[in-house]
Amino acid sequence: MTHQPDELFSAVDSLLAAVDGGTVLPAPTERVRLREAAGLTQAAIAQALGVRVPSITAWEAGRAEPKGERLEAYRRLLDGLAHRYPQPASPPDSNPGFPPSPPPPPAPSRPGLAGTGPQAMPVDAKPGVMQRPGHAARPARTGTPLSRRPTGKAAGPASVEADDDLRFENGPLAVIDVDTAGQVLAYCVGGLVLDVPAKSIPALVDWTLKEAKLGQPKLSGPGKDADPLLVLTPSALERYGLPAALTEDERLAGRIPEGHKVIKQLARAEWKLTKRGFGPWARIYRPAQGSERMCVQLCIPSWNALDTRHWGHAAQLPPAELARLLGTFASRVMTPRGSTAVTGLELMTAFHPPTRASEPGADGKRHSEHNPGSLGKDPVDCAPCEAPDGHPLLAGLPRFHVRGPAEKLFEEAYDWARPMTDAECTLRHLVGIDVNMAFAAGANGLVVGLGEPTQVKQPVFDPKLPGSWLVDLSHVDLSRVKVGKDKWADLDASLLPSPFTPKGERPEGPAWYATPTVAYAQELGYDVRPVEAWVRYDNGRYLDSWYNRLRDAYLATMADLGVGADLSPADFLAAMDGYRQRDPQLAIVVSAVKATVKGGLGKLRERPRGEGWKPGQPWRALSRPTWRPDIRAAVISRTRINLHRKLVKHAAFTGQYPVAILSDCVVYAADGESPLDFLPYRDGKPLPGGFKLGVNPGLVKHEGTQSVLWGEGVREQFNAPELNLARYIKDGTVTDQDTGE
Repeated sequence: MTHQPDELFSAVDSLLAAVDGGTVLPAPTERVRLREAAGLTQAAIAQALGVRVPSITAWEAGRAEPKGERLEAYRRLLDGLAHRYPQPASPPDSNPGFPPSPPPPPAPSRPGLAGTGPQAMPVDAKPGVMQRPGHAARPARTGTPLSRRPTGKAAGPASVEADDDLRFENGPLAVIDVDTAGQVLAYCVGGLVLDVPAKSIPALVDWTLKEAKLGQPKLSGPGKDADPLLVLTPSALERYGLPAALTEDERLAGRIPEGHKVIKQLARAEWKLTKRGFGPWARIYRPAQGSERMCVQLCIPSWNALDTRHWGHAAQLPPAELARLLGTFASRVMTPRGSTAVTGLELMTAFHPPTRASEPGADGKRHSEHNPGSLGKDPVDCAPCEAPDGHPLLAGLPRFHVRGPAEKLFEEAYDWARPMTDAECTLRHLVGIDVNMAFAAGANGLVVGLGEPTQVKQPVFDPKLPGSWLVDLSHVDLSRVKVGKDKWADLDASLLPSPFTPKGERPEGPAWYATPTVAYAQELGYDVRPVEAWVRYDNGRYLDSWYNRLRDAYLATMADLGVGADLSPADFLAAMDGYRQRDPQLAIVVSAVKATVKGGLGKLRERPRGEGWKPGQPWRALSRPTWRPDIRAAVISRTRINLHRKLVKHAAFTGQYPVAILSDCVVYAADGESPLDFLPYRDGKPLPGGFKLGVNPGLVKHEGTQSVLWGEGVREQFNAPELNLARYIKDGTVTDQDTGE
């Protein structure tokens, strides 16, 4: 085929324009080389570009290409890396025309361990001995590996976040312990053990900041690096003059007395403590000098820093194993900042810091300015309907006034049950299914308010506008609902909970609802006409990065436990059976990730915690910009609506109705003991829009199975026909205290 010169020149011009316009990317192999040269993981790049890890995998394999803004952003990243990590020049004696020899493969890392990448070791070093400049070599106390991959297939390296920042080369944290010879040791992630020369807490803080190379890089551009975390064992507490356990008074106060000798030592060395003092999670700092932070956080497990509800037996683990467990959590979520609830809230702020540095002004200097997409640095008042009882906004109400639905926004999770029908009593089993990471899934993609609310009278409802709406939804009839475009279904409304109230009762008149609840009424095919609203015109998807981080942490840890995201329904149920016993320590990480989700959302509406508070007075949490009950309400509303949508689809398709619902657990009557005995799978595919078995957030797992006779017997025993069986379906244990007897 012959081309005319004009055609050839035009084709070349088009190609050059494509390069200049950022639509041509380096070859797939070069993309991989640049990422690995920078020590970046696919997860880190996916997080930055707002895509899933499989997308990065496909881009690096050449199976797909990014589009639009992500194409420009990805090319910008690769260009920046190419400037920093150019292709190595061929050696002088290399044969021209032949590709350079491939680099040697990296040393394998232990699967599932945070911060366990290849580490340089002197050629004369003995196996099991890690050496760092300035520190005596000491055997690495490896203990039990944190993850045991299932056999059968060759297991690849775990998805852990690489950190090539030499400031933090020893990881995010260390467990400080004293061995039998009296030597103080710092157990870091990856099996590294450092000698600690410090003789006092002030000296330990100095050593941590100047020599230990502990910490974690920031999660977002305007954010701050995570401060190093030291976990003190009882032997370390004794060495540094601290009690191994708190007294009852100290436990109630949450700290040791101000006159304690260690606090005096810190004061003499000009170190400060935050307002919460020296407690289970203590922060020791000096005011920042320029951009350099000087802060170390202490975690003291024997003072109940690691709540057993979320961290299990972590406090009793040997130092090396505790370092690995907490290091895995830190690498996949963030360095713990306190309880899982505090960490969940701090993770939100880490992705959306309230301020950022401005562009240089006329004088060449930068200043602090509002960071778009954040909640800002100053707290905002909630709407009166969003305020919990006792809030200062309600100080004018009569003392014993009880606020009804038309005065108070009440978006909570389900706690609903009903008597079984005669047909259900002829079945053999009650099977519970539980939605994975339900509240995290409810936060995914949710548009929430960022600024203060605006009151609007007689508004036209906008499903895209976050806020609280006063509207009458009592006319919504669940006996006939819309389940698709121009498709309606007839249901038995007496067997379904209302989607508009946590107890499942049909509303009796106007009430306050969050946007997702009102939008669902429209989705079901009914008209909505709000009387009043408090809306937030400044809004955004504030929780997306937070959700992505926690989702990836959960999925990576479950994969290490043998529960992958690509399993068939039957294989998934088999993999979930006893998964916690495969590696109890990794199972603790899973529990902590889940608690970080629920606790972080709960902190958005933190209530008074003693301190002499009286109704009508402000409490400490109100001074935070992250005290946002409207965001919590929106997430819970969307989570409950997501669940109800599946209930309706399931009932319309199968004629089966739930017997009980508690938050994210649903109980159905069935002939078999497995969810597969009542979930409508066809050729391995679930009902579109219905329940689907799987590990991903929003999908369901098997919660437990009991007999129908058990359910009826428990209800008769306690004379409670509507006892919520979802609360007890897991192990079947019911006590008098549970039923209020």
